[in-house]
Amino acid sequence: MTIARQTDVIARRLLRDCKADGLSVDNALARLAIHIDKTISAAQLADVAVDMRPSHSPGRCWLQEIATMLRDKADAFDAVRRVAACVSHDRANGETPALTVERLAGGFDRAAAISPAASVQLSSLGDEDRLSATTGEIALWLERQGMLGTRERILDIGCGIGRLEHALCAMAGFVVGIDISPGMIAIARQRCAGVANVEFRLTSGLDLGDFADQSFDGVVALDSFPYLVLAAVAERHFGEIARVLRPGGMAAILNYSYRTSPDIDSSDINRLAHAYGMDILVDGEMPFGSWDGTAFLIRRGGGT
Repeated sequence: MTIARQTDVIARRLLRDCKADGLSVDNALARLAIHIDKTISAAQLADVAVDMRPSHSPGRCWLQEIATMLRDKADAFDAVRRVAACVSHDRANGETPALTVERLAGGFDRAAAISPAASVQLSSLGDEDRLSATTGEIALWLERQGMLGTRERILDIGCGIGRLEHALCAMAGFVVGIDISPGMIAIARQRCAGVANVEFRLTSGLDLGDFADQSFDGVVALDSFPYLVLAAVAERHFGEIARVLRPGGMAAILNYSYRTSPDIDSSDINRLAHAYGMDILVDGEMPFGSWDGTAFLIRRGGGT
């Protein structure tokens, strides 16, 4: 089988899986950007989508929109591919957690230099308006869970370019964003310049040692735990979250890993919650329309 034929088969399978999973066009394009060989052009992928369209099917319009986006936004799609290629999700044998974090930080710096929006959400296709729409949806979900309020102190683990801080500054008392990427922290500070109740810190990525016990009312980890899992420091961070949360405080983990089985993630979350005396409030739901993230909400015991 030729490389072109192999790519055609992979693209068709990915598109069928995306449709079966109920993914939006944007999320399907992000998945294509990650998994399809970069030598295959956006135009060629558009041809695959067009060729897949059945004459009568609910998926016909979806595939047509995929093809249209690939043709009209080929440059954006190629930028997303370059962003995705900056960060390797493979860990070399013998690579220590510190070395993994260092490698990831460099990758995030390179990704943010290509496209700040795509570096934190591939499905935004680098469009700030798309990113803001998803971020706003996440902020409203956090508010509905009772995590936000004008007196609440929130820690954002893996804040990236500060998009959540920008959205939460009017919904929380104080927000601290931490990240391992100097480039992303610089963008975040610029994005939130002049906002008094937001602070950004460069972190080691190994723990939350910069913060005192019971110093936050809520913790958010938006698409950052997959990298903590990769660096083998996820369990340490789970314990650290339990330490820095006040009694009754909640933590939202939005994507625990990029493993293919959500049941494995749920099992890990439940095991860790039990180990650290925390309760599961939301267990692996997918509540967002514009993003395919999986949500877990946990609460530290002892609150009223």
